[in-house]
Amino acid sequence: MSDYPYQADFPQQEGGGDEDARSDATEGHDEDAEAMYEGEYQGIPHPDEIKAAQRAARAEARKKARLAAAMPDEEDLAEQYENIMEDCGHGRFQWTLFIVLGMALMADGVDGFVVGFVLPSAEKDMCLSNANKGMLGKSQVKSYFGGRFNKTCCYGTPSDNGSSKQFKITAACFHLIESISLEDVIGGTIPIVYTYFAEFLQMDKRGEHLSWLCMFWMFGGLYASFTAWGIIPHYGWGISLGTQYQIHTWRVFILVCMFPAIIALIGLVFMPESPRFFLENGRHDEAWMILRQVHDTNWKAKGEPERVFTVSNITTPKTQEDEFIEIQSDTGTSFQRWTVRHTNLLKQVMQNVISLAAPDLRLQSLFLAIVWFTMAFSYHGLSVWFPDMIKYMQYEEYESKVKLFHRERVERFHFNFSLVNQIHKEGEYVHDKFMNIEIKSVKFEDSLFENCYFEDVRSTNTYFENCTIKNTVFYNTDSKFIDCQMENATFLHPKKGCHLNFQEENDIVIYMVSFLGSLATLPGNILSALFMDKIGRIKIIGGSMLVSAVCTFLLLLSFSQGAVILFQCLFYATSVAAWNGLEVITVEIYPSAKRCTAFGVLNGTCKLAAIIGSFIFAKFIGVTKIIPIFLAFAALACGGLLATKLPDTREKILE
Repeated sequence: MSDYPYQADFPQQEGGGDEDARSDATEGHDEDAEAMYEGEYQGIPHPDEIKAAQRAARAEARKKARLAAAMPDEEDLAEQYENIMEDCGHGRFQWTLFIVLGMALMADGVDGFVVGFVLPSAEKDMCLSNANKGMLGKSQVKSYFGGRFNKTCCYGTPSDNGSSKQFKITAACFHLIESISLEDVIGGTIPIVYTYFAEFLQMDKRGEHLSWLCMFWMFGGLYASFTAWGIIPHYGWGISLGTQYQIHTWRVFILVCMFPAIIALIGLVFMPESPRFFLENGRHDEAWMILRQVHDTNWKAKGEPERVFTVSNITTPKTQEDEFIEIQSDTGTSFQRWTVRHTNLLKQVMQNVISLAAPDLRLQSLFLAIVWFTMAFSYHGLSVWFPDMIKYMQYEEYESKVKLFHRERVERFHFNFSLVNQIHKEGEYVHDKFMNIEIKSVKFEDSLFENCYFEDVRSTNTYFENCTIKNTVFYNTDSKFIDCQMENATFLHPKKGCHLNFQEENDIVIYMVSFLGSLATLPGNILSALFMDKIGRIKIIGGSMLVSAVCTFLLLLSFSQGAVILFQCLFYATSVAAWNGLEVITVEIYPSAKRCTAFGVLNGTCKLAAIIGSFIFAKFIGVTKIIPIFLAFAALACGGLLATKLPDTREKILE
């Protein structure tokens, strides 16, 4: 269908006419004041004149590009919108939005760490068997990455058409607050946060400030690691509800992790909708009011409240199909109107997804999908491999120090010291007392306990297997028996439920490792933000992925826990710039009507790669480290080389 120009006339501000539509360079100054600019006497141009000249040069370049492409000379919506955002400037409004959206991203970053931190404590607290622990661990990966795969697609796609971007971010944050379970529900914020923020940025600020926004995901990791480190190991901070149920500190930690999402939700209540979204949907008056709000907020904060928002109209295309749908949407019963609007929304969603494979976007979409996939496969695969490898090394070190006692006989002995990391086989314990002690990682096999007394014994990972228990009393003791024969055994005041000993069950090294890994991304975040607009997105992505590929080979030298931690920090530091570049270029490549859809689909592809990488890399823990390292290297190298084929979008106006 053919398009025809649609012009929206906006209300003039007081004192209208040509005189009130003065340029930014002369607004608020009389001729005498302008003549007093001391730089004129030195031949130095006024700063406003410099900005006007730069704006004119960009407009001339865009005009030449249109002529070269045989496009009509009429200024389209993208160019008008870019000029308006330049007039609005960059200031208080964008920085306020930056903080609010940053908290939403921080909430998403926190969500990525919560499950891994609480899982060991939750397994113990819920009395799970080893088999159920494995099932919970697998469901955690499926829930986290699988939930994100679904939500990035579901939240991203409708936001391009009939749904408010601000509403979608708010809904995603609210879902996180609503969820106290160990399941991801906020993955859908990522595609919308970046596109929403980008539509308030002018071209020369876009790459840098989108990169700064990416840092909040790192802040989320730091916040989660630091609070887990400070809360979970403190057993006394829990809340007891009777003798059989306690709100342990891992549950308190989950509540604390909700704070960033709550702050983001409150902040978004006061943030406006994207004016670009309103313009694309024909709501021109609302868009004009928001653009004026951005303009006035920024210039008042800069001490120039006299500047006037001079935009009076914006010409945008409008299809006959849109007009027909509007007519249908305003007639008939409420149910018919609802049906028309939502049928049209579903149709547009499907068209947007299919349009990503259109001839003009097909190759770019394919290359981007491959780069996203390879980056996520290696990054998330190694993110699972690092902590699991550290745990495996700890386990090996612990196992190497195990003490074996075979056929020992202990009679009339009072055990008043802890038993740690021991195996007792075919032993005999007669008239012995085990009182007020701790037993950790001890196994009694095929042993006899006769006329013994256990009181106030705390056990961790301790089992009695195939043992014979005769005339023995267990008082206020938690014990685990496997295929044992009981003869006149007595259990008095047994401990009910599962009782955590956080000093034993929670290795704070894991929290420290996660904290250092998140902190290591700080230099990469800063450098990518500073150089994103200077050297370009392509060099940032390709260079970061290729350097990260080289860093993976250093993992072959990791023979200790310290070495694994060091190389983990190095890998995170070099790879984070690629993530920032991918998020920026994904926003810039696609037109407004397809931007959230593309970001959602590509982010969903990322989560699918994360699921695959996590399972594959986890399978080789304790088997070999050569295969995971080779897979990570190959994926990063291929993705980095392919990234050099992507278009440079530094000077591209958001379509």
